[in-house]
Parts: sequence; structure tokens; C-alpha cells
Amino acid sequence: MFFTAKEITETVDMFLRHRLDIRAITLGVSLFDCASPSVAGTCANIRKKLFAVAGRLVTVGREIEAEFGIPIINKRVSVTPIALVAAASGTQDYVPFARVLDEAAKELEIDFVGGFSALVQKGVTESDRRLIDSIPDALAGTDRVCSSVNVASTKSGINMDAVALMGKTVKATAERTADSGGFGCVKLMVFCNAPEDNPFMAGAFHGPGEGDAALNVGVSGPGAVKAALDAKKGASLDQLAEEIKRCAFKITRMGELVCNEAASRLGVQPGILDLSLAPTPEVNDSVAHILEEMGLEQAGTHGTTAALALLTDAVKKGGVMAASNVGGLSGAFIPVSEDAGMRDAVADGILTFDKLEAMTSVCSVGLDMIAVPGDTSASTIAAIIADEAAIGMVNGKTTAVRVVPVPGKKAGDWAEFGGLLGGAPIMSLHRANANRFIERGGRIPPPIHSFRN
Repeated sequence: MFFTAKEITETVDMFLRHRLDIRAITLGVSLFDCASPSVAGTCANIRKKLFAVAGRLVTVGREIEAEFGIPIINKRVSVTPIALVAAASGTQDYVPFARVLDEAAKELEIDFVGGFSALVQKGVTESDRRLIDSIPDALAGTDRVCSSVNVASTKSGINMDAVALMGKTVKATAERTADSGGFGCVKLMVFCNAPEDNPFMAGAFHGPGEGDAALNVGVSGPGAVKAALDAKKGASLDQLAEEIKRCAFKITRMGELVCNEAASRLGVQPGILDLSLAPTPEVNDSVAHILEEMGLEQAGTHGTTAALALLTDAVKKGGVMAASNVGGLSGAFIPVSEDAGMRDAVADGILTFDKLEAMTSVCSVGLDMIAVPGDTSASTIAAIIADEAAIGMVNGKTTAVRVVPVPGKKAGDWAEFGGLLGGAPIMSLHRANANRFIERGGRIPPPIHSFRN
């Protein structure tokens, strides 16, 4: 397939006027060969490996920006889940592993490093528990480290013991970082069906099934999609879907160019392209505004889930046509604080927590960047995680929860996170509790359709 002169002009226009960018290049690095019987030895090996493999990541990113005129917003690293790497060290405290990741990221000018993670969808090992217990202090004591825990999958069901533990961990992380408005929770995601090649934080980690190193790219561009729909006034919904596919195709081809070029210069394997429409707090860079361009008066009203389903599907189809290695989360993100249209809809009372939950059945991830009252209980947070995991488990899709209980704040107050993270009103939650449900523990079995081999 080739581009016409008009299509090339349209793609250039996406950069100049519609905020198209590469949201992240993320170098996945295996740390399996860094395991050691001592903490000091493991940390030294991690540092050596990161400098050897990721030492030129930022330089290469800047070179590509300058040569191709393509903005690359973040240069990131993801690593093997630390619970797997640190198990041999025998220590109870995994915070030193977070510190060495943070120090290396700062020295290499890497924006974020993901992988302070554990995979506990079927059971929690002693190493997993040590890592989870260390999350509050690890996120409070570092600036660039991100953490994630996978508590459920379509194949394994939902580990409700792990869900309850993560409810307490999110709460403890908020309290441990109370002086910054619970900011530690911004760097923590709880997953169902976590992908092993996701380039987006806070959920990125380099999965056990990955090779030694791979360069993954996350492409954005909600502004470009909205602009494409602006020119389709009066078109039918299937015509809008075709236009979104065409736009996603162009964006993905650009992402593939960057992925291959960066991987070649770093001497690593090209990974996947994650074509997710990742919004920012900036005007005209909002997924909510795309939905409103389709005909909704405001995101969150009746019809929002259907419009989001159309958008997510069209983005994926356009991306798959453009590149063979589309993966990660690909679709459309709906992070409240990071999307100007979403946060306006919340402030106006149109977009509620329950509606957001319904939307997660068709979006890329799940309940993302949502500020909730500081007095929200650990069991309520766990119940939110369980609900979201159920949606992912039954539908065979990735879902996640990144909620921020903001200490000292109540529903209707404002939480500010800064930069691309934006800010948002504190959302109200249901008053009735789910304590006895969470306290039962155990496991919610996988759905019948998971039994395939």
C-alpha cells in the first residue's frame, strides 16, 4: 500500500497542528541473568545490565526526533518483574531493588522504569509477597519507578486473596505519600490479563516470555483522529469508522518507522507497536472530545459506551492493517485526570464512576487515573479491583485499576498531579461496603469459555 501526496500532507499536518506524537519508546530488558544470592550482587548486576543495554536509549531517541521531526515524549525502560529476579537474594525488603532502578534511570535520563512487579493471578509466592509488602516504601522513596501486580486472568480466574492484599497496598501507598496527595498511587497499577509487552506506564514490565531485549513503541494521536472526524460532518457511523481506520493506519506506519529505526540503532529486537489513543490534559488532545465529535453532547451520557466501542475497534483494525506487530494494549485510553474532556464531564456530573466502569468493557485498559476520597477503605478499593478484574476475565481482555485515594480530600474536591498526569475532581463512590465479600478470600474460578487447549 502506498501514500498519495495528499495523504503525506495530511500526516505532516498531524504533527504540526494536531499534537500527533510518539508517546513512548520503551526498551524492555530481561534481568533474569542478574539474579544473585545477595542483595548487593543483584543490584550491581541490574545496574550493569541497564547501562549496557539501555545506555544509549535517550541519545537514540533524541537523534530520531531531530532527524525525522517526530516528537518522542518519553524514553522508558521496562524490566523483568522484580519478584522473579529478587527471589534468590533471600532478603525480606525489596526496596533496594527499586532504588537501583531509580538511580540508573536518573543517571541515564530515562523518564520512567517499570517492572517493580509481581504476577500473582493464581497464587502468591513468598517473593511476590515481599515485593507487594515493599511497594508503599518503594514508590514513596523513588521518583521514576513504576509498579504493577497482575491479580487475575481469563485462564486462572481472580485471586481474591491477592485482590484484598492489593486493596491494602493501594491504601498504604496513598498514606505513605500523603504529603504529595497520594502520588505514589499514580505509579501503581493492578491488572487482569496484563500484557508482557506494554510500553505504557505504570503497567509496563518485560514479560518472562520475552527475549533479552526488545524496543516497544506507544503511539498516540487523539487530536489527529478528532481532526479527521471534524471533516466528516453528517457522515454515518460506519463512515466514521472507516475514517478512523485510515487515520490509525497512517499513525501506525509512522510508529513502525520509529520502532524499527530505534531498535536497529540500539542493536535490539523490534518489539510491538501499541496504538493506543493516549490523551493529555491539553485542549484538542482528548478521547472524550472524539466521542463528542461523533454526536454525544458530553462524554458519559447514554451512548458513550457504544461510541467508545466503535472508536477502539476502528483504531485496532487500522493499526493491524499497517503493521504485523501491533500489541500491548492498543485501543483508546480513558484516564480521567489526563483527559480534558473526561475531567470536564466528571466535574459536570455527567460521567460517573459506574459509567466509567461500563466503558472499561470496550476501552484499552480500565479505571485509570481516578481520584477518590482519602477515607476510602482498603476493602472498597479491593472491591473496585475485583469488579474490574471480572470484566477483564470474562471478556478475555486486559483491564486495570489505577485509583488514587487522596489523603484529606473528599468527593468534589480537586486533585492535581501535574504535567501529563493532569488533575481531576475527586469522584464519589458508593457508601455501602463490600467488607464481608472481600474477607471471604479464595479464588473466583475462571469462566467456562477459558477451558480451551
